[in-house]
Amino acid sequence: MSHERKIKWLNEQRVIYRQMPVNDTPTLETDKYMFFENGTYEHYCLFNTKAKITTYKSLKWHFLVLYYLNQDQGLLPSHVYEFIANKDNGFVTFFISDKKLQSMIDDVFNTGGEPPKNKLRKVIFKEYNMLDVSEKLKIVGRLIGRKNMVDQESIYQCMLDMNDLGKKITWGRVAGLLNCSTRTVHRNLNDSLRNEKQLLNEEI
Repeated sequence: MSHERKIKWLNEQRVIYRQMPVNDTPTLETDKYMFFENGTYEHYCLFNTKAKITTYKSLKWHFLVLYYLNQDQGLLPSHVYEFIANKDNGFVTFFISDKKLQSMIDDVFNTGGEPPKNKLRKVIFKEYNMLDVSEKLKIVGRLIGRKNMVDQESIYQCMLDMNDLGKKITWGRVAGLLNCSTRTVHRNLNDSLRNEKQLLNEEI
């Protein structure tokens, strides 16, 4: 049986799990989104979709992000990490032993603090923007594809945005966003993009 994510508990504990870019300046900004021509690594937005944490590696990354985002308020207590790692609370899909979990938490406490490795993002939608998924995808297509260039970077950015919006990635949808043919997308694919598509879709 699938457990609903108990995000309300994190909010009650005042845990910070989202951060808009703080140092990078957007190329274009409206009341609904920010666009970074060269991308930004500073956008952290955990638990934004229904996708759950499926691996130890992903769980540790989430812990490192939580440590980083909350360090100015003081260290998060261990029970916050333990709550997230408890399968019954709806954040993860697997069981982790107490010993392995404690080792992971200790490692985060010892090595955390620096910005964790993150994916480059170009289009970031603001909270409470009132846009539906279709409208967001149109904006992504207009901004990412505005140079009429179809390359591996633009394809990857479209993939990330679709995943962030909880949409299954297909090459047809990518082509639609980039205003090109599916054949053009296929010409620019490599094994890395194909593998990433599979991994991202498994999160949905």
